[in-house]
Amino acid sequence: MAALALAGLPGGCEKVIVSPAVEEESPSQPAVLLEDVARLLSVLPLGSEQLEEVYDAARASAGNGYDEEYRMQELFSEPGAGVGDKVSTKADGYSRPLRELLREAALSTKADGFLEDPEAWLAALESSDIQIYWPFSEAWNGDSFPVVTFDPGGDVGSNEGYSLGPDGKVTKVLVTEKMAREQPVWVVNRNSDAEYKTLEMLRREDPSWGQGGGDLVVSKADTDSEIKTLVLRTFKAKRQFDSWFAGASEFWVKMGSVEDFKASSEAELRLYQPTITDFLMVVRRAEVGMDLTFNAVLVSEWTPQLSSAALMIVEDDGGTQTSWKCSATVKYNSKSYGFDLDLPLRTRDDIVWRGNLTRSYIEKYSGQPVGLGDVELVLELI
Repeated sequence: MAALALAGLPGGCEKVIVSPAVEEESPSQPAVLLEDVARLLSVLPLGSEQLEEVYDAARASAGNGYDEEYRMQELFSEPGAGVGDKVSTKADGYSRPLRELLREAALSTKADGFLEDPEAWLAALESSDIQIYWPFSEAWNGDSFPVVTFDPGGDVGSNEGYSLGPDGKVTKVLVTEKMAREQPVWVVNRNSDAEYKTLEMLRREDPSWGQGGGDLVVSKADTDSEIKTLVLRTFKAKRQFDSWFAGASEFWVKMGSVEDFKASSEAELRLYQPTITDFLMVVRRAEVGMDLTFNAVLVSEWTPQLSSAALMIVEDDGGTQTSWKCSATVKYNSKSYGFDLDLPLRTRDDIVWRGNLTRSYIEKYSGQPVGLGDVELVLELI
């Protein structure tokens, strides 16, 4: 079904409040450069066990709703664990985990002496946000050795890398996304999503979020059949927002509304406070252009008095904390009342779409794909 444009929808106000910048303390540990980490990885005597360790972690992270990533924090503390894992189920199965190879290389002449203080450098690496990103890892054949590269920053499509082989021979090559689709590539980059809980992690903590791709669990009113639940059925990213070296797109879906609004007096009207649904969805590069089933509850109790809700979708790029001043609307005695909302975002985030969704619009296009900028959603009132 063709996507429907949101022409004619009333937009929310566009006031953005920027919080004062917080001055960061000077780092006490040595700087760890992505290029240095890639260079160190390229001299390691990797075997099938270490390849499986990185693969296990990348797939575990993906299974938890994150990108295909293996953070240094887990690499040193819980070999084989992905982002979101409490402990690795295979940590005891690695006779010589990758952390041992890294430590030996950093402390030996194999590192070419480019580290002034290897112990301090290793400590800084472990506590950093650096990770190994393995795009398209699901296609690994279980045998091929990786090409190692790093995120050069900026909107670039290629970078120098090191092609590894089981014989220990290293060849410099030009690394592109096309290469990463055809053979294993490890990209040393920085993590940007581990501190947040993905939709998958939220589902595990609270069954009211529903089972993605399967049954949806929603709250149902016992006495008012007109109360409905607004659900995000599917989500499609039409394009990739960042350089492929940086990894997946992290989309934040934020909706502000006044749930379960059933005021019958002016006094009750003043008692209601708006609520904000705010969750992270990671769309990996292989998933761009695909309809991804999420079955996520946006508003659990949408009553007949709720006239509109504020929706904002951003692609996370960090920056100073800001907010979008907007409102949700309810009706009481045939009059409309607005509730002020602050939907959080950051200064470097890409705002994919923001505005007010009216009840009439949602009802009209319930269950149909609608285009919102560079994404396409299927929203449904059930």
